Amino acid sequence: MGCSLKFNPNLITLVIGWGALRMMTFAVGEKVVYPNQGVGTIENISTRYFEEKPEKFYLLRLFCSSMTVMVPFSNAENIGLRKLSKHTDVARVLGYLAGPGVENLQDWKIRFKINSEKMLTGSLLQIAEVFKQLVRLQADKPLSFREKKMLDRARTMLISEVSQARNIAEPEAIGLMDKALAKSGFHFPEAA
Repeated sequence: MGCSLKFNPNLITLVIGWGALRMMTFAVGEKVVYPNQGVGTIENISTRYFEEKPEKFYLLRLFCSSMTVMVPFSNAENIGLRKLSKHTDVARVLGYLAGPGVENLQDWKIRFKINSEKMLTGSLLQIAEVFKQLVRLQADKPLSFREKKMLDRARTMLISEVSQARNIAEPEAIGLMDKALAKSGFHFPEAA
C-alpha cells in the first residue's frame, strides 16, 4: 500500500493505497465543527517548525467566541475536527428532538461523565441527546451548576451548527428546534 502527498497551498490530502482510506482535509474558508467548542471557519493553513521539522496547522476562528484555534493537521482527526453537518443530519436531529422522551440516569456523577463524553465526540446527534436529556431533567428539578453549564454549551452548539448547516439565522434555528421539542412536550430553554 503506497502513500503519496498531494499538495495545493490551500488543501492537503493524504492518499493511502487504493484510495480506500483518506485523511479528513479542509480548505481555507470551509466551515468545520471543533468538538465541544462549536462551528468555525478555516481562516488559514500555515506551517510552523518544531525542532526543525515542519508541521502544518489549520487556523480556525470559532463563531460563538471569535476565538482563534490552531489545530495541527496530524491531530485534526484525533480531536474530532469534522465537516459541518448536512441537511439530512439536521433533519435527523430535529426528528430526535421531536421524538419520545429520554430516560435519565439517576446518579448525576455517572450522567455527567456520560454526557461529557458525548459532548467531546462533537457528533450533532450526541449533542442533541445530551441537550434533550438535560431539558427533560430540568423540567423535573433544578440542574446542578455543572449540568446547567453543559446544557448551555449543548444549546449553543446546536444553535450554531443548525443555523450554519441550514444557512439560516440563529433565531430561525431556535424556532425549528423549539417546534421539534414542543412535539415531545418540552420547550427550547433560554440561555443561562
